Amino acid sequence: MFKTSQNHAPRRYAARSLIALAVASAFPLQAARAQEAAPEAAKAQPGQLEVVIVTAQRRSENIKDVPMAISTMKGEKLDVLTAGGQDVRFMSGRTPSLNVESEFGRSFPRFYVRGLGNIDFDLNASQPVGLVFDDVVQENPILKGFPVFDVEQVEVLRGPQGTLFGRNSPAGVVKFESVKPGKKLEGYVSAGFGNYGAVNLEGAYNVPLGEQWAARLSLQSQSRDDRVHNPRPSGTRDLEGYEDKAARLQLSFKPNKDFSALLNLHHREMEGSATLFRANIIKKGTNELVDGFDYGTYPTDGINQQTLTSGGASLHLRWDLDGVTLHAISAYEKAKYASRADVDGGYGAVYAPPSGPGFIPFTAETGDGLPKHRQLSQEVRVESNGKERLQWLGGVYAFDEDITVDSTSYDTLNGSVVNGFAQQHQRSKSWALFGSLNYALSDAWKVRGGLRYTDDKKDFSAYRSIDPRIPSQYVGAIGPLTANPRASNTSWDLSSNYALNPDTNIYARIATGYRAPSIQGRILFGDTISIGNAERNLSYEAGVKQELFDKRARLSATVYQYRVKDMQLTAGSGAVNQNRLVNAAKAIGQGVELEFQAILSDEFRLTLGGSYNDTEITDPNLFVASCGSGCTVTSPAGPTPGTSMINGDPLPRAPKWTGNVTLRYSKPVGEGEFYAYTDWSYRSSYNMFLDVSKEYTAKSLLEGGLRAGYKWADGKYEVAAYGRNITNRVQIVGAINFNNLTGIVNEPRTFGAQFKANF
Repeated sequence: MFKTSQNHAPRRYAARSLIALAVASAFPLQAARAQEAAPEAAKAQPGQLEVVIVTAQRRSENIKDVPMAISTMKGEKLDVLTAGGQDVRFMSGRTPSLNVESEFGRSFPRFYVRGLGNIDFDLNASQPVGLVFDDVVQENPILKGFPVFDVEQVEVLRGPQGTLFGRNSPAGVVKFESVKPGKKLEGYVSAGFGNYGAVNLEGAYNVPLGEQWAARLSLQSQSRDDRVHNPRPSGTRDLEGYEDKAARLQLSFKPNKDFSALLNLHHREMEGSATLFRANIIKKGTNELVDGFDYGTYPTDGINQQTLTSGGASLHLRWDLDGVTLHAISAYEKAKYASRADVDGGYGAVYAPPSGPGFIPFTAETGDGLPKHRQLSQEVRVESNGKERLQWLGGVYAFDEDITVDSTSYDTLNGSVVNGFAQQHQRSKSWALFGSLNYALSDAWKVRGGLRYTDDKKDFSAYRSIDPRIPSQYVGAIGPLTANPRASNTSWDLSSNYALNPDTNIYARIATGYRAPSIQGRILFGDTISIGNAERNLSYEAGVKQELFDKRARLSATVYQYRVKDMQLTAGSGAVNQNRLVNAAKAIGQGVELEFQAILSDEFRLTLGGSYNDTEITDPNLFVASCGSGCTVTSPAGPTPGTSMINGDPLPRAPKWTGNVTLRYSKPVGEGEFYAYTDWSYRSSYNMFLDVSKEYTAKSLLEGGLRAGYKWADGKYEVAAYGRNITNRVQIVGAINFNNLTGIVNEPRTFGAQFKANF
């Protein structure tokens, strides 16, 4: 972790669509348009693809007219992907260049876009992918796992979003928009039942309250029985069950055409298992599971449990005045979290037999908690609302976060009593001024530019009262250790788009992004804290967005390149359960992204997506501690024993190739419609850590889903059967590299049935 001193249509449409796809892939700059279109324009006709409206530029626009790479998910696709009770990780691989994973189970998702992400498992970790839920930035990673239900649309914005969405979004933004209250009495209920005793309930009720008021209540409950058993007499005996409940209440008020208000209240309660770390499940010298691996058995002597309570409120006020629209968004978020797991992944130790499975060099049972979390944010922005050639937007943003993080160690061999404790406290404050201009040089040619100034300050302290290496009260105590990093940054973007014809747009974009300084102060097993200095991203991209065959197909393609200066990386500490932050001089990436949708015939609809992402760490003097679990490192040896040079290594958790496909078949049957829907995602291999090793290189993974159902009464009722990971492909997707060959595996096959009624 140091640097050396060196310093519905005839079938012919299908064939034509595929030809167009191939041509556009070979010549990715031959089509796209990015005009500022009113969202009500160009309504889709029967047999055409639905017009997609996004708010990526803080205005409602046709996705075809926005000069950046954007993917969306909504409607039936969301229903399919979440049918089995999946958490937010269902998004992984479902759009180009997006990966989502977690070492904490249903909480603490980690997002990666174009290879940029953060493998840090500390509850104070920052991420370079922003997550925005109903116009509110969710900063702490625990907030980013809020369940996805009654959502209108998900937008994935790739590339730096520093101008309009602020700090900590240099890789991109994932944006969720809930269904808002309306003036019609309506709603839905959905009930699903699956293997492992899974029960998934969801519903929403929209109620007009007179001429001026409306309310929408959205509820979700997901639960599953334990499916993994511990055969040992000690430790948690049954695992991987959970109960996850969430609610959202929205109240809208519109007394006249000039003013509106929307209040959003939301809450989540989750209780279940932490991720299972499974000792010695990796064959040494390979990335294969050991022979005889049994998913349903987990011999352990530790305690495994996880609880999370989170919630918040936001108030969005809007004034539509003569020539301008004013927005004020006030938000409050809070969370309380505790997670405990047997990190050594087995029982006993080599010095305390019996032990296993395999070689257990020492015990490691730890817990991480967020006993205190509070986030306040305020945004005020004003924008033009006329139809002049010049459109503008400007605003101010303020953010205040106060968190406390606990780290606890337990003596597994002596009744799992506490034998180590450390605590972090951090207060973060940030403010920003931002603005953007859109100008129409002609009806076909538009340019956009934006600027944002951000000021960040953090006050951090950490102390350890019990050292697990010297398990005696106050012996080995340390701290408080303090840090007060501060940084400012000016982010900007410039883009241009040109309409070659009414169906074809080309665009180009250059943008910068910024990640504020971050602190890794998990000193339970170490005596120092580390600071990651601010990182800055410069990105170029160009693309085409095209509608084909009278809007029966749609194609988008992007080529991009970026350079990250002083990139924050998380390095393990060899044989110690500890992370440190380092800055690489540079990281570079380039790639291609492609999406295609088509109505192949009256019965078939197809979507295709894929990406190629090539990443590289560029710092000839940067080396890290190698894994402490006897792995086979393939990165070059560092200057001191037990270290590895990482110059030239790809970024962690960054698969080079990803792909996804969906195919839907439907046919009228009786008074309704039968349909079948299959979806598949693929990603190539990736290295799990900064240094590359044979054991900790994840194999490529192909997972598929299938849903078949029947809708009747004009879509009012629906019954369906579903399956996820239908091939039951189980393999290693994550690991712990400090103790033994401990791995984390993906979810096995799930299946079930679902009923939904709309009213």
